[in-house]
Amino acid sequence: MGSDLAVDAARRHGRGAQTNATGRFEPKVAIAFDDGWQSIEDLPPFRTEVAIDASRKVITRNTSPDIPFDRSINPYRGCEHGCIYCFARPTHAYLGLSPGLDFESKLYMKPDAPELLERELSARTYTPRTIAIGTNTDPYQPIERRYQIMRRILEVLERAGHPVGIVTKSNLVTRDIDILSRMASRKLVRVGISVTTLDAKLARVMEPRAPTPPRRLEALRELAAAGIPTTVMVAPIIPAINDAEIERILDAAAACGVEAAGYVLLRLPLEVRDLFREWLQANFPDRERHVFALIRQTRGGKDYDATFGKRMTGGGPYAWMIRKRFETACARFGLNVHKTPLTIEHFAPPRRASEQLSLF
Repeated sequence: MGSDLAVDAARRHGRGAQTNATGRFEPKVAIAFDDGWQSIEDLPPFRTEVAIDASRKVITRNTSPDIPFDRSINPYRGCEHGCIYCFARPTHAYLGLSPGLDFESKLYMKPDAPELLERELSARTYTPRTIAIGTNTDPYQPIERRYQIMRRILEVLERAGHPVGIVTKSNLVTRDIDILSRMASRKLVRVGISVTTLDAKLARVMEPRAPTPPRRLEALRELAAAGIPTTVMVAPIIPAINDAEIERILDAAAACGVEAAGYVLLRLPLEVRDLFREWLQANFPDRERHVFALIRQTRGGKDYDATFGKRMTGGGPYAWMIRKRFETACARFGLNVHKTPLTIEHFAPPRRASEQLSLF
């Protein structure tokens, strides 16, 4: 990738990626080329398009040993927030699309997700454990305002008494405080909000369509005030970009009443590496070499190390320093002292449509 593939700024206004390279599984590569007839100038801007994902299952299983859940739900594929560092970008290549601008503008929704979830929870072989939502793409991204798939999923989980952990960057989560507070009273929900920076300018270029940092902090305040267990995620921590803000973010979140905090060091799998490099070249050209030098210090000399146990926090002196700073700040602000556990004791499988009611 490089400047030859860069999409004109006017066409990608409000987006995070600089390019829209063809997905890695495609047999042919498409490159915009000016043939002298001004055809490139005639190309339309990238607009958000939403298609239907016809998947017949909604719960995704995993066996990764370094994440605290074995099942998750993603109501949407692709994410309009456009965060340049998003490690989910490469998944769009499986759809024949680009992890670049396509990931931000060609989205897929799962309108039948609540019904599919109800069916899967009612299976006789189903064993309840906390479901994670928002671990891939954001369930409260802008199109959720229209489709309300996440809210309907929460309604199913509440009726079934099933625990759920939510991660988002959006203050839209406060729309569902009515459901979340009822679930919290039964220890069925935890909400984590990612606050990557307190710098509005940096947030705008790094996460162009995500809510501003003050709105995320206010969402944490509202959730905590409603009795909902909350976590602030300082994620990702990017060397020489937002690493100086760790303590300030944790301080601001603690003042909002959050009880827990977590962090993830920047991950650059597959196409994310080049997309992130292009973003640096466009926005922080003077820092590109320094940023990647620090990244390699945490990844054994590579741009990324996907080894379980290392991919989230890295290794080496710089990664150790980040961890110690984070732990020291958490101790200072009283975070992670107590974390409300979730329970499966309220779980009751939804009644299947074909199941006959008892006479007694």
